[in-house]
Amino acid sequence: MNLTQVLRFKPFARRIFRVVAVAEAISWALLLVGMYFKWIAETSEVGVQVFGPIHGTIFLIYVVVTFGTASIFGWNWKATLLGLAAAIPPFATWAFEVWALRRGLLASDEGDEPAEPAEPAAATPGVPADRVPGDRVRDG
Repeated sequence: MNLTQVLRFKPFARRIFRVVAVAEAISWALLLVGMYFKWIAETSEVGVQVFGPIHGTIFLIYVVVTFGTASIFGWNWKATLLGLAAAIPPFATWAFEVWALRRGLLASDEGDEPAEPAEPAAATPGVPADRVPGDRVRDG
């Protein structure tokens, strides 16, 4: 399997998107902590100096990964735009990732999803519908 095949493998792409979305949310949180110490507590600028570039880098990675994920999973322009916009408010990338997963935007056709629930077994003649075949009946 070459690199292009690996990158277009939907379970791998989904995992990368999920990891980057969560990392972007965490880097936002760390930057907010740094901003608190710089502007509210007025104690140190170190948090912003450290976490600002980290968050900026992860933000750019998220944008690139979002475009790649949209291409691989065939998102429409609205879902792609929403995914990109989620990078702006704090923690929205994580929320978008959960939303996209629940809406099936990160679903794959390679059979790695949980199986659909099985259809209920057909009723056995002579067995009431509320009983499972093989249950013992105690007549009292």
